[in-house]
Amino acid sequence: MEMTLQLTVDCADPRRLVAFWSEALGYVPEAPPGGHATWRDYWVASGVPDEELPAGAGDTPESIVDPTGQRPRVWFQQVPEPKTAKNRIHFDLKVGGGRDVPVAVRRQRVAAEVERLVRAGATVVRTTDEPDSGHCAVLLRDPEDNEFCVV
Repeated sequence: MEMTLQLTVDCADPRRLVAFWSEALGYVPEAPPGGHATWRDYWVASGVPDEELPAGAGDTPESIVDPTGQRPRVWFQQVPEPKTAKNRIHFDLKVGGGRDVPVAVRRQRVAAEVERLVRAGATVVRTTDEPDSGHCAVLLRDPEDNEFCVV
């Protein structure tokens, strides 16, 4: 049996997170299948009852895909309840190049990526820079306060 992997992020505003995470990951909003104008049109044609579709659901893309087809799809699922606690799973955006890259170069790469993501709407929470171990990472939050790291 074939298995595919999708990451699902519960959120209040899928459109906002689609825009942010498309930029952050280099993904693109996923077009609706089968020539449908919107995902809502697709879901309705597939038999999803109206009462299961929140107002505005599917009117704009709520998922993003890797244009190369190599990385998993990410779906931003609109939910009514607000975020109440720290994430138990998060993205690590690994841009530094790993321990084979000099720590000064890794710091520069991480800093450049953090700057780009802040311009896109992220907020810096904390920077960890441990010169003795060569570890440098920045904890950020996306526009809905979901934590993620740049390392």
